[in-house]
Amino acid sequence: MADDTTETELLKWARRYAKKHGWVLNTDEKQLATVIRGLARNKTRFGRQYCPCRLRSGDEEKDRAIECPCVYHKDEIANDGSCHCKLFFSTH
Repeated sequence: MADDTTETELLKWARRYAKKHGWVLNTDEKQLATVIRGLARNKTRFGRQYCPCRLRSGDEEKDRAIECPCVYHKDEIANDGSCHCKLFFSTH
């Protein structure tokens, strides 16, 4: 089970990462908490912060692509205004 410290650290990391790229985090606090909780759970369970909205294959090499921030997030934000998990949002 992920602990509050892990969730707090991941939220701080996500805020810094979003700010660095000129994005914002999801303003829906419930949705934001759900994604952060999923990241923390995956980090605790698997040792890596896999995107909670994507399915792991079990192949560690392949699954690196879905470690948050996943390889898809920049294109998704540019094209859709947010990443698939609805963690990071464009400000435009």
